[in-house]
Amino acid sequence: MEFQDKDLTCKECGATFTFTASEQAFYAEKGFQNDPSRCPECRSARKRQNGGNSRPPREMFDAVCSACGCETQVPFRPTAGKPVYCRECFQANRN
Repeated sequence: MEFQDKDLTCKECGATFTFTASEQAFYAEKGFQNDPSRCPECRSARKRQNGGNSRPPREMFDAVCSACGCETQVPFRPTAGKPVYCRECFQANRN
């Protein structure tokens, strides 16, 4: 696929920036479907604000695996009556 440079407008600061053909190829290779909405400067500033993370850390909840009984942590609040599995048991049940 042939990519061409295109000018975009940053939603943060309103500046026009160029989304280069090589950047577009990189985005396509990674499977990204949307063009960047922030200029490189605003993206860098946002990363610095977040300590390099684009998302806040997930809240983890303590649980006991329903299969092997080991203590584990899961990214959702366990519900009474529904099984919860540790990583190993979840992978084993998945296959």
